Amino acid sequence: MTLLSVKDLTVRFRTEDGPVLAVDEASFDVAEREVVALVGESGCGKSVTALALTGLLPRNASVTGAIELDGSQPSRQARGRDIAYIFQEPMTSLNPVLTVGRQIGEVLRKHQGLRGAASRRRVIELLELVGIPLPSRRFGEYPHQLSGGMRQRVMIAMAVACKPKLLVADEPTTALDVTVQAGILDVLRNLRDEIGTAVLLITHDLGVVADVADRVVVMYAGRVIEQAGVVALFARPTHPYTRGLLDAVPNPARHADGGLREIPGRVPVIRTPSEMCTFSDRCWYADEVCRSTKPLLAPGPAGHLVRCWHPLEADHAGA
Repeated sequence: MTLLSVKDLTVRFRTEDGPVLAVDEASFDVAEREVVALVGESGCGKSVTALALTGLLPRNASVTGAIELDGSQPSRQARGRDIAYIFQEPMTSLNPVLTVGRQIGEVLRKHQGLRGAASRRRVIELLELVGIPLPSRRFGEYPHQLSGGMRQRVMIAMAVACKPKLLVADEPTTALDVTVQAGILDVLRNLRDEIGTAVLLITHDLGVVADVADRVVVMYAGRVIEQAGVVALFARPTHPYTRGLLDAVPNPARHADGGLREIPGRVPVIRTPSEMCTFSDRCWYADEVCRSTKPLLAPGPAGHLVRCWHPLEADHAGA
């Protein structure tokens, strides 16, 4: 059953250099208890999309399109309760002068009216839920006294304090070592299993995607360009950009010389809606149709949804 439905989401920013089109008619769904990864290079619109879903965009942003959670538009009261956000850098998101217990307790006070001993018990339960050792002691500690991995777990505890239906995790494993990263991913999986939370995971790390996601939504220059199940997407990408992302992942079996296949060029800054494929300047299959006509997101090879005039067939997709 569909939990989150995003239809034609468009986000524009007013800047001193003129308007910037950060998200261009993005559409995708997240089902109940599903982990969906939103992937792409930096500047593709992933984090802007996530912030739009949770109403956290700055004032110079304008948003159009439809966002529905459980069939209705999320209200201000739903944020933090039904839909929660894990920020990318916990050290800048946590208040350095308040204890961990007080910061998590504030969420419980605002949304559930818990105070005093009841709040403390619930905070300790949440710290245990996200795998923080000695939770009673950590309750009274400050963010600077915790490791990076534990700070990220505190952010997750705050986000799931009210058992949200949807958890939006923006690069939750950035700057963490591999062992700590694995622990954070285990926490996200356990939350899905234990409290039924669906997860929208924002990341550029395809290793993380392969480890934890059920389905993948690929973005480029603000547009959704491919959607598929994680196994199907890794086995047979159908958009040239998705193929390029996978080729850029270190793979000793594929890159015997130790090198990587990079995608030439960089993500463009789009200021007005473009009537062309925005990847055409970097794509090795582009022709005049790609440079003059905007492709639509439609069923393509292998059953993927793909926005491309020349989706890859099996011989190219697995190359």
